[in-house]
Amino acid sequence: MVTTSAFTGTACAICGPGVSATELYPATFTPADLSPAVFSARRLPDRVHYRMVRCDRCGLIRSDPVADAATLADLYRESSFDYEPEVENLKLTYGRHLAGLDGLGARHGSLLEIGCGNGFLLEVAREAGYAEVRGVEPSAAAVELASPATRPAIVQAMFRPGLFPPESFDVACLFQVFDHVPDPRALLAAVHEVLRPGGLLLCLNHDVESLSARLLKDRSPIIDIEHTYLYSRATQGSMLELEGFEVAASGSVRNTYSLAYLVRLLPLPVSLKRPLLSLLRATRAGGLRASVPLGNLYAVGRRVRSRT
Repeated sequence: MVTTSAFTGTACAICGPGVSATELYPATFTPADLSPAVFSARRLPDRVHYRMVRCDRCGLIRSDPVADAATLADLYRESSFDYEPEVENLKLTYGRHLAGLDGLGARHGSLLEIGCGNGFLLEVAREAGYAEVRGVEPSAAAVELASPATRPAIVQAMFRPGLFPPESFDVACLFQVFDHVPDPRALLAAVHEVLRPGGLLLCLNHDVESLSARLLKDRSPIIDIEHTYLYSRATQGSMLELEGFEVAASGSVRNTYSLAYLVRLLPLPVSLKRPLLSLLRATRAGGLRASVPLGNLYAVGRRVRSRT
């Protein structure tokens, strides 16, 4: 069980400590509610979240306080992999953005994906011509589900400095990971270290200024206990620039999902949502595919200078 002593206050990752923040939403959980199931990727949204605040200077939204880094590592290590039915659709979404790096001069030598799940994107990267692919994933259950050909390329751990030698990769990918990180500046610094000069970092995560987020407010599925920070295009760009990256491209994302998954995201009562999902799963309708602007953004950072 997670106790109150396992929680720590947060500061704005852009402005630093000592800058005031305005509360957006109060916390909706108790420490006893935290479990690996709650930290499993793409679970059914349950409107459980930390206290959410917005920095009064730069507008970055964060959770405050949050479970400490050691507790989070344990929760993610024991979390389950429950989005296998959506893998083919995720390949389409993420594969489109990976292919878009070619227009920005991506070198196809080596690619790293942080938070790679069962390694499905590593397979897409191999098919796209990347000579070497590596992944890092904290969930033991997800790594266990990787294909025999891909599993040896995955390190089962939280990404950290020193996990790979400096300047090992030409491309690094963070798909729906950056929102979850308790210290995004430290993560970017570690990624900067393992990228070669001119290497590209591709981030895809939630857009806190999307229409759906602004309309739904705390009913949006992005207001979630897994998310430590939530970004706009402006705050995402500021983070990259602070850690030695040039923003080479950014914009909104069209996500490809099944009808069943889209229904999962709707802010409906669970008593209604569960039978509706059961009905969709029992018919072909649940597998129907749509590409929609679902409230995500992408940003590509190019490593242009050494960090000071």
